[in-house]
Amino acid sequence: MCGIFAFLMVRALGELAIRRPSSGAFVSYAREFLGERGAYITGWLFFLDWSVTVMADITAVAVYFHYWKAFQNVPQWLLALCALAVVFALNMMSVKMFGEAEFWFAAIKVATIIAFMVIAIWAIVTGAPVGSSHAGIANITEHGGLFPKGLPTVFALTLGVVFAFGGTEMVGVAAGEAKDAVKVLPKAINSMIIRIFVFYVGSVVLMALVLPYTAYSANESPFVTFFSGIGIPHAGDVIQVVVLTAALSSLNAGLYSTGRTLRSLAVAGSAPKFAARMNKHHVPYGGIIITSSLGLIGVALNAVLPADAFEIVMNLAGIGIAGTWAAILVTHLAFLKKVKAGEETRPAYRMPGAPYTNYISLLFFAVVVLSNLTSAAGRWTLGMFAVVVVAMVIGWFCVRGRINGNLMEEMLDDNGNDVPDVLETTEVPGKQD
Repeated sequence: MCGIFAFLMVRALGELAIRRPSSGAFVSYAREFLGERGAYITGWLFFLDWSVTVMADITAVAVYFHYWKAFQNVPQWLLALCALAVVFALNMMSVKMFGEAEFWFAAIKVATIIAFMVIAIWAIVTGAPVGSSHAGIANITEHGGLFPKGLPTVFALTLGVVFAFGGTEMVGVAAGEAKDAVKVLPKAINSMIIRIFVFYVGSVVLMALVLPYTAYSANESPFVTFFSGIGIPHAGDVIQVVVLTAALSSLNAGLYSTGRTLRSLAVAGSAPKFAARMNKHHVPYGGIIITSSLGLIGVALNAVLPADAFEIVMNLAGIGIAGTWAAILVTHLAFLKKVKAGEETRPAYRMPGAPYTNYISLLFFAVVVLSNLTSAAGRWTLGMFAVVVVAMVIGWFCVRGRINGNLMEEMLDDNGNDVPDVLETTEVPGKQD
């Protein structure tokens, strides 16, 4: 279900992107159809999404290290701090270093998922033993069926699924860099639904078939649980290294994207001017330093609430993702309003069922966010999000007089690439000589 709504959101974004490709993506479209306030909200929700994902990833790295006895006595917060420091240093070096690291991180992740799916299918077909049970449909039918804990629990966990789909909206950024967006983008978006069902839904279905749900633990990756149970020596250790690299990959991408998001917001006057600074390697070190500083909140959570830290920050990131997606859908509705008034023309590639699918999607995301009320950690998350909303409102009144969205557009060249010299030729709003 989450995959379907994520697909609808990307179709809405795709329609906007084909109409006018821009690396400014949804923030640029929000500015065009919702005004500066809409762009401000959309940009900061996107930053919230990825900055909190950084907190979730350092927590995941810390938890994964506790798999090995050598690290079990090391405080969780210290491991989280070390993870943040290492990836911070990597991002501060150069874009080339980021790209090289991300390539290998991604290659390892994809290879592992494919290996899991092949071995899991073999185990199911042969009824092979996995841990204390045998792979097969009995792991579902003899353990409470599809919803052993009831539908309310499913809804309570849905925000975590939204968190897992975070990043699909980045297709809008890719559109600005594509040579022929009208031809390339529809293929990329339409194939996304296939990848969702094969890699996301397919993996979950296979996990449900190879082991009963009671065999999985919140303190261990399900991939590690499976490979540890198939009897191959040290398979669990190898996969643990893989999931560790996956968490580091997400952390790496989070710092990379938030640094650049903050830089674009700062150039437009919506963020502190320090965030606009870039070094000689074209690394937006100001934004990366700010994001890493916020990552220390995640370190503190690991010190105070180590058992609940991941759930809290994952849900908060999920709210940021749902908010970003909602902003994209609202922007698309504003575009449709102009189409109805005869001021715009819809491209051939359109969001199916609009505007009704927009409203249904918005309702779904609202229900997903409110599902946090069903758990203590979820209520903590909603409380933290309320603080963020108050901060955003205060921030808007502080910066609205100096915002100039045209500067953000000038920061991108005709190919959608960042132009460092913009700050050397154009005064950053609010900057003092």
